[in-house]
Amino acid sequence: MSVFTDETRERAREIIARYPADRSRSALLPLLHLVQAEEGYVSPAGVAFCAEVLGLNKAQVGAVATFYTMYKRRPTGDYLVSVCTNTMCNVLGGQEVYDTLAEHLGVGHDETTADGKITLEHAECLAACDYGPVMTVNYDFFDGVDPQGAVGVVDELRAGGRPMPTRGARLCTLKEMAVQLAGFADEREGAVADGGPGEPTLRGLRLAQEHGISVPGFDPNTPIRSKAEADKAAAEAKARSEAAKPAPEPAKAAPAGTRPVLGTAGNSGAGEPAPAAEAAGSTTRDVKAPDAKSPEVRAAETRQPDAATAVPDAPGTKIPADTTPPAPRDAREAEAAGAAANAPAGDGKPAGDEAGAQERNLKEAEAGAGAGGAGSAAASETGVQK
Repeated sequence: MSVFTDETRERAREIIARYPADRSRSALLPLLHLVQAEEGYVSPAGVAFCAEVLGLNKAQVGAVATFYTMYKRRPTGDYLVSVCTNTMCNVLGGQEVYDTLAEHLGVGHDETTADGKITLEHAECLAACDYGPVMTVNYDFFDGVDPQGAVGVVDELRAGGRPMPTRGARLCTLKEMAVQLAGFADEREGAVADGGPGEPTLRGLRLAQEHGISVPGFDPNTPIRSKAEADKAAAEAKARSEAAKPAPEPAKAAPAGTRPVLGTAGNSGAGEPAPAAEAAGSTTRDVKAPDAKSPEVRAAETRQPDAATAVPDAPGTKIPADTTPPAPRDAREAEAAGAAANAPAGDGKPAGDEAGAQERNLKEAEAGAGAGGAGSAAASETGVQK
């Protein structure tokens, strides 16, 4: 088992400190990148290390490490070369690029060259369809590659060089990239580079400018309001809307001799229908969604409300005041009879495998064997019938 360095343990504590004390398991993703930065992959020792520092079991850590493809479960080369073979890049020649590299390097998908330099993989999508076919080296892009250009890149990498990607900063090794993904700055010279979007990304904007297409009333300098400011503006708009509503007309008196119409929860006014909520038969009040609560808490309260939790009454739903009518008596009796005839299974034998039935069948078999062939046949027939 690998022993992680003191620097890795110190960085692990720094990662965990980024999260609230009761949410420390949220640090699992960057911690997995951290152990990959030291070993080059997420080894069993790395899984055990993450479980130890977070107070989880190894199965919980392993479930996450096997879900995301960025976590490698076996030793990986210094440079992970990924070739997109999805629809767009495939049409433009991505599969040919991958096949050429596989033959040139002598490895297949998720395999590493003998010198430990290159690990090749085909990727389903690298999110750069407008630059296809694309290839990434440790997640940095090489756009519009062809088979010969891809071979040139991997040959330079194996010779110790670091070719410049089409977009982004200088290349780094997979371990150096894992340090960045764990949330730590890369101190190498040229590790950070500025760069604007490429022409394929801007093509749509160029066409919109040429044809005078824009969103009506759009102001790119409009500031983004905070939640408090948005809530205040919404409240003011609601108040203005309420103030603009016409005053309700006074209720008209019912003609002499006319009996008043009663609502479901009481007298709603002579000659007036019951309010919509009461007409729907609702037995609970409308509850505003608790925005301050986390989605997990809201989901749990919705599934299992208690006395302290109000149940939301969605528009259009009807909560009956009476319970569900009981099932017909004959159906209940049939259900009870079926349950009585099928005793639950024990721990060691299936349902219906009772000791009394076994003894009875054994005695009948012994009696049939002593009576001769005819008796055996009759006993056999009796056993079959039973």
